[in-house]
Amino acid sequence: MPKARSSANAARGETGRTYLGWRHRILLPPPGPAPRRPAPSDARTVSEEWIAGQRDSEAQTNRPLYFALAGLVLPAFLCPALWLMRVLPGSLAMGGVLACAAIAAPVAFALVQSRQVIVERLERAEERLAAERAERERILRERQREHATRYTEWQAASRAYEAQPRWYGMTVPVGTSAVIVVGGADTGWSALLTTIGVSRLREGGDLTVVDLTGHGVARELVRLARRCAVEPRRWVLPADLPRMTLGTNLDAGQRARILSAVAAATGRAEDVDADETLLLRLLEVLGQDVDIARLIGGLRALLTPADDEAEDDPALALLTADERTRVRERCADDPRVRARAWALEERLSPFEAVGTRADDAAYAQVKIISTDRASGAAAARVYGTYAVAALSELLETREPGPAVPGGRAPRVRPDRIRTVVVCGAEILPPEEVEQVLNAAGDGGVEVVLMFRQAVPAAVRHLSDPSCLPVVMRQPERNERVARVVAETIAGSGSDREDLEIHRLTEVIGEAVGDSVTEPDGDDGNGPDEELLFPSPHTESGALIRNAAAAISPLDLVRHVRSATAWGRATAQAAEIDTPITWTEEEETTARISGLDAESLRELPPTAALVLTSAGPVLTDTNPGILTLSTATLATAEDHRNPGVGRGVGQVEGPEDPGPRAEEPRRSPADGSRIEPPGDSLRSDGPGAVPGVENIPKSPESVTDDGLGPTRVPPNLGPPPERLDWRV
Repeated sequence: MPKARSSANAARGETGRTYLGWRHRILLPPPGPAPRRPAPSDARTVSEEWIAGQRDSEAQTNRPLYFALAGLVLPAFLCPALWLMRVLPGSLAMGGVLACAAIAAPVAFALVQSRQVIVERLERAEERLAAERAERERILRERQREHATRYTEWQAASRAYEAQPRWYGMTVPVGTSAVIVVGGADTGWSALLTTIGVSRLREGGDLTVVDLTGHGVARELVRLARRCAVEPRRWVLPADLPRMTLGTNLDAGQRARILSAVAAATGRAEDVDADETLLLRLLEVLGQDVDIARLIGGLRALLTPADDEAEDDPALALLTADERTRVRERCADDPRVRARAWALEERLSPFEAVGTRADDAAYAQVKIISTDRASGAAAARVYGTYAVAALSELLETREPGPAVPGGRAPRVRPDRIRTVVVCGAEILPPEEVEQVLNAAGDGGVEVVLMFRQAVPAAVRHLSDPSCLPVVMRQPERNERVARVVAETIAGSGSDREDLEIHRLTEVIGEAVGDSVTEPDGDDGNGPDEELLFPSPHTESGALIRNAAAAISPLDLVRHVRSATAWGRATAQAAEIDTPITWTEEEETTARISGLDAESLRELPPTAALVLTSAGPVLTDTNPGILTLSTATLATAEDHRNPGVGRGVGQVEGPEDPGPRAEEPRRSPADGSRIEPPGDSLRSDGPGAVPGVENIPKSPESVTDDGLGPTRVPPNLGPPPERLDWRV
């Protein structure tokens, strides 16, 4: 079982992340509608109808008094008239007038008092309405101030919602020794391979691809690497076996294991130990640096009698008579050695030209080993076994020098981040799959194994905690893979939002189709002039080299958009990812119906279910998503925890609001904690954090509570007077 890496991953840092794709997630919820501005209520005044009603009520109440007053006025005028007519005496007339006046006085006073009551009632009504109007205006002003605050917050939330990234990077977690990809078509593998290449080209890491599909899934990766001024080194087996030195510069034990694995790949797995022993003996006699052609000559020497010079045999002619004699003496002790030597010669004969025309080429950052599509599955299995077995031995290479007493020698851990990708690993023997996984776990090298079919070697590692399982579109119904996915969901309780398929994922994979894996010149765009007239410079004039330093994210975005079919197709369909406002009813995602075996067959070509410890996450492996304005190289976890992943560059995203006043800040130099101003924690106090260096505060950054009365802290107090421009 592969072992989880610890020290290699711990020293990697944020720039060494391996991206598997992008996940669509909206972390900030929509802010909702804008708060409505409070409108003033209708002004209430004393209506004319109410005043008229009050006066009518008063008139009806005082009507008897008016009648009584009128009745008293008539006798008062009648008495003097009767006195003048000598009807009544003067004293009696005067007494009648005075009596009428005495009775009319209280009536008139009551009428006047009633009028004053009505006037005061109207005044009180006016005052009450004025007070209510003032209270409403005060409440209105308070609500408007509150509305201004809420509207400012809504504007900030709306800008943050519209400016937030919607595509977050999906990376391989720290502590993962390998990535196991089950399922997928050539289109999806091309996208995933190009995305992994983006990860390695970004920081100048090392990438080795073993393509056993015969369909050229690394074509877009080659185009991207050349646009980034990196010349990939490519070998197409078996035609380029003479130019390849892989596996020729190892020791005798490693070479014997590689060649015996190649022989076992043809169906002789039960004799692998005997074959390895025979090859090791031949290498002891002929030397560990002997080429395979002379090694085949040693096998041929075991098949010919000792007195047969075999001058017409070119294989035997490569060995001297003394070497043939020593080979027979060392290896001919087993009676079945002739049959084993005959079988080994037959199976190793395709590799007799390995390294015969190789040049001492410089280091290549991107290396691609692929099999010819015309070779067939059997040949791809043999050549793939040789390449993967040789890579496994290289990954297990120890540092030169004596081993540590009582332990194993340390592994070689290069400065560069290395990734090995094997496409079509289902045709490899299970022993080689285990070997390369073990080598990756010990050597600190990331290994990505892509299985077209859910073979037992792949399904067995889907539940391995040291491996990251990735499930892509299944070519047929497979209940075992669906069962593993269901167990992952049941044990994690993941959010269904992580299983939504974006419309862009459905469109791009179908739009690109198989054009990314067609051979150059057959894609309908005319012959590729790069193959006929290779230029040592890119279109921008940069010199193409075997390796290059790290590439900035913005340059990488530009290269992906211009050099790959993924970038061009995504740019044409970018309007699908246009952020919509919360008020629009259009849906940008479609929830998948389920994760059963039938649903896994209907996944889009570039969709991948990454089975993380927190549950499955639907990821789009399309590298063109990096060119969108809503994409970022940061992960969703980095945005949930702003203190994580500070070194990750973003293509586009919301601006960092900076540290809050309530939160401790960190120094960008060493990451040590800096307490906020006004914090009462000290390094020697009860609240000191153990193991964290507390930096003392400078007088400029902390307000001194013991300032004198004449000393004023900086940036405080009224502003200076404005200069008079008329002077």
